[in-house]
Amino acid sequence: MPDVDLTDVVETNAQYVIGISYPPSASKYPELAAQLKGYADAARDELMQAVAAQPQGEAASAALYDLSLSFTEVLETPEVVAYAADGSSYTGGAHGMPLLARFVWLPKQRQMLTADRLVPDAAGWQAVSAYAREQLHTALSQRIDAEDLSPAERAELVRNAGRMIDDGTTADAENFSQFEPLAGPDGKLRGLRFVFPPYQVGPYSDGMQSVEVPASVLFPHVAPAYRGLFEGGSPSH
Repeated sequence: MPDVDLTDVVETNAQYVIGISYPPSASKYPELAAQLKGYADAARDELMQAVAAQPQGEAASAALYDLSLSFTEVLETPEVVAYAADGSSYTGGAHGMPLLARFVWLPKQRQMLTADRLVPDAAGWQAVSAYAREQLHTALSQRIDAEDLSPAERAELVRNAGRMIDDGTTADAENFSQFEPLAGPDGKLRGLRFVFPPYQVGPYSDGMQSVEVPASVLFPHVAPAYRGLFEGGSPSH
């Protein structure tokens, strides 16, 4: 596959501002680089469609449309390479829409590691869901305890935010599609950090949330082809 041009993008004019940055190391993996650029191009295209749809005369008086997107290296080993995309896109309204994606690449297999490949059965996602919910509910309780709320306010917040957690972590690979590998001291993965954008497991004001799921929880449910990546596993033959 030919090299992919991952040149940082800076565009400014009277209607919009665009800033996209890439880590130089991603260029070593052309197929992965194409995925990163594709994600960025799609976000830019969406912003430009919104710009084009602005009624004539409103563009000058409206707030600048804005796209800010940064790709950062999460992990690079001979077995696993991972990058994070974080940013926001503003096309009007109270605040920008968050942009969040994770890309986990297996250089030796030259393929993306996706949630549905990693854990192929429903029982596995039940286990991940149960663990994630427990951690998120605990974090929610700690946040609420730190606030000075009446018993009625506390109960309503626990009910509403708790419902968002439960709805956003049902046992489905799609709900856990964004994850980062966590490297252990021996080079194997000690677990995965699942990340959730605003609105999935909480209100916008809570921002991105995450849960680290250890290899001990994941390993029994990982597809045989990928068990060698984790602590306690040996390569599948």
